[in-house]
Amino acid sequence: MQYASRSRAVPAETALRRWVSAALGGGRRAALTVRIVDRAESRRLNSRWRGRRKPTNVLSFPFGDRGVPGARGHIGDIVVCAPVVNAEASAQGKSREQHWAHILVHGTLHLLGHDHDVGARAARMEALERRLLARMGYPDPYQSGTSA
Repeated sequence: MQYASRSRAVPAETALRRWVSAALGGGRRAALTVRIVDRAESRRLNSRWRGRRKPTNVLSFPFGDRGVPGARGHIGDIVVCAPVVNAEASAQGKSREQHWAHILVHGTLHLLGHDHDVGARAARMEALERRLLARMGYPDPYQSGTSA
């Protein structure tokens, strides 16, 4: 875990690890980096890699090919913007814990090769997110407002 944000409203590392592990599924182990950032770093990364000049909730940077581990089993990096995630949770009427769980599951699934850019793939990824979150006791993240 890397913390590059001054936000104090970040879940405990044990929770972050639990959500990532749930998305990896079946006790699968993989190496990845989760970096918690502020709006400025998120904006820079989002601008550079996605051409969007605003901060975003989560960015995923896969390493290797569609979830196939690269060097030392590293599957990639997840960058989470704490202020954006916390603001979204509030705006969507969700608990921070619920929204952070969704964001970490969502980002990890991207590292594993899942995507939501077109209809059928989006439906499969969202269904998987719903199942994984439900197993952990969280409600449907797409039920009230938008997420990830």
